Amino acid sequence: MTNPAPGVRPRAPFFSSGPCAKRPGWSLEALSDAALGRSHRAKIGKTKLQQAIDLTREVLRVPADYRIGIVPASDTGAVEMAMWSMLGARPVDLLAWESFGSGWVTDAVKQLKLTDARVIEADYGKLPDLSAVDTKTRDVVFTWNGTTSGVRVPNADWIAADREGVTICDATSAAFAQALDWEKLDVVTFSWQKVLGGEAAHGMLILSPRAVARLETYKPAWPLPKIFRLTKGGKLIEGIFKGETINTPSMLALEDYLDALHWAKGIGGLDALIARADANATVIQDWAARTPWVSNLAEDPATASNTSVCLRIVDPATVAKGEEAVAALAKAIAARLEGEGVAFDIGAYRDAPAGLRIWCGATVERADLEALTAWLDWAFAAETAQRAA
Repeated sequence: MTNPAPGVRPRAPFFSSGPCAKRPGWSLEALSDAALGRSHRAKIGKTKLQQAIDLTREVLRVPADYRIGIVPASDTGAVEMAMWSMLGARPVDLLAWESFGSGWVTDAVKQLKLTDARVIEADYGKLPDLSAVDTKTRDVVFTWNGTTSGVRVPNADWIAADREGVTICDATSAAFAQALDWEKLDVVTFSWQKVLGGEAAHGMLILSPRAVARLETYKPAWPLPKIFRLTKGGKLIEGIFKGETINTPSMLALEDYLDALHWAKGIGGLDALIARADANATVIQDWAARTPWVSNLAEDPATASNTSVCLRIVDPATVAKGEEAVAALAKAIAARLEGEGVAFDIGAYRDAPAGLRIWCGATVERADLEALTAWLDWAFAAETAQRAA
């Protein structure tokens, strides 16, 4: 029996969960105004960096009294700066249900060697018990959206409004696609390369007044490298939050982020971005619900991500052969679609359960995801038939 390929191909086959697809209509011409060959300390450089901060505040609806800084080393750098500068002042609860949250646990427990740290974990596809988190008296470190598990917190209702500690939130695959509750968040981090499809470079570090107070009143017991230092003489280095970056940023990557922010503002801002991601994720979730060989890794639909949608293969014949067979099939499907040029980088993250991961953020077009589902079915049929032959 023949297995004809679908007739409609995704216009843009870019479904990687980072770096993510460029905005619709993007071309290199969008970066023609980049301040290449100019110092980021020159007027033009400072102006563009400040513009990125201002547009970030406008599109994300960041409160006026929160600081926004551009810092080195992408989202990872931003999270590390916060953890190394703030943790240790009081006990901390560390949440982990996927790779990156587990990484923050490792840093806090094994590198910072915090002795009063509780680790609250859950398997891939689930959230930890949020009611067990002491957000009243302890600091909290968590990811809003698990990029490698496709599971997100549904809201911030579990965080105490009258908390005494600080909440450090890695929001890199949530910012611009999910509604962040700023009143419950003291540190928010993300990178340019996720929902807005920018190029990897610097990270964004957003601080509440409570976070600033922690920085100005607490001195960690360990030395801080230069790129982690946010204070000088017990006072916040305000220049970081006015575009005076700690090290040299890529002006080309900055221009790309500015282009993405202008696009986001032009299509209707945060509400439009969230709506696009929701509609995109629905395509994949609905397809998974009616497809017998695959299911969403997120067990509770209320916690399923609308950006990094993770899928596991549940085909009975393959599952019966064991985990290696499942992993081999998932890898083969991803490779076949890449070879056809219809889907790039859709394999599950290396630390996650074997399966597929499809980015549904705002820069992806819904029609491309609709076309992709037919190709996924085609690839599955082709690979299982080949194995049965």
